Amino acid sequence: MTFLDRIAGAPITWGVDGSPGWGYLMDRDRVMREMSDVGLSATELGPDGYLPTDSDELTDFLSVYDFAIVGGFVPALLYRLDRIDDELAYVERATRQLARAGSSTLVLGPSAHHDGYDTSVEMTDEEWVIFNQNLDRLQEIAATQGLVTALHQHWGMAIERMHHLERLLDTSDVALCLDTGHAYLGGIDPVAIAKLAPDRVAHVHLKDVEPAAADRVRSGEVPFRQAVMDGMFVPLGAGDVDIAGVIRTLEKSGFSGWYVLEQDAALSADPEPGAGPKADAEVSVEFLRRLASEQVMQG
Repeated sequence: MTFLDRIAGAPITWGVDGSPGWGYLMDRDRVMREMSDVGLSATELGPDGYLPTDSDELTDFLSVYDFAIVGGFVPALLYRLDRIDDELAYVERATRQLARAGSSTLVLGPSAHHDGYDTSVEMTDEEWVIFNQNLDRLQEIAATQGLVTALHQHWGMAIERMHHLERLLDTSDVALCLDTGHAYLGGIDPVAIAKLAPDRVAHVHLKDVEPAAADRVRSGEVPFRQAVMDGMFVPLGAGDVDIAGVIRTLEKSGFSGWYVLEQDAALSADPEPGAGPKADAEVSVEFLRRLASEQVMQG
């Protein structure tokens, strides 16, 4: 058995994001069908309301494609006291849905106080204290539903750069969702994180990144969303991220969680059949199959 048995998809790979004005949303039946066509059998939940929110309806929907739910990205603004009650009420609803869907992981997006992902923030020392206190509250909410909270370092969110991540690791026991693309974009070597804190990694998002596009985002020349629309995230193996190094490191450390194929995209219309996200996903899955074969041959 190889890590290929733990590869899932995510609706964002098919351009499905809940951010205002992100782009065209493909029909969910087509998205699930194309995930299945490329060889996937599990997915993250996607933005609130994209898949059925009623647990029975969701179970029926997933059974058509024989799919499992392995997690869901749940954004929450934790460092603003005036917003926290509403934020945690949403988290509580999301954890119930994820648990009823059979997931064991809540992927936490540590939101900033602005819309979108185009503006970086620096929490004050006081905000860090509030953030960690509410992070503890959130983890307790998730735990009551049997879910592990995996915090997702993310461009344009409160945990973006290496100094944010280091402070988080020092001040909280929260597990991590290691997103290889957002780590690279934030100037973080994802292999180094896999080596530094393998016991903290509970979930993985696999992304590859075109380096020149990443440079333009870091410099502020191009906003994040525009860079996504322009194709900053590329199929696995086509960019500058050491995907193989991350997987090899985590597998050697005994990682048993899910790797989620997550190539963020923003669409303007339905792609032609077999084109667009599906074609990219096929390239990424083939990359992972070759990597798994190499690992088997190397023993």
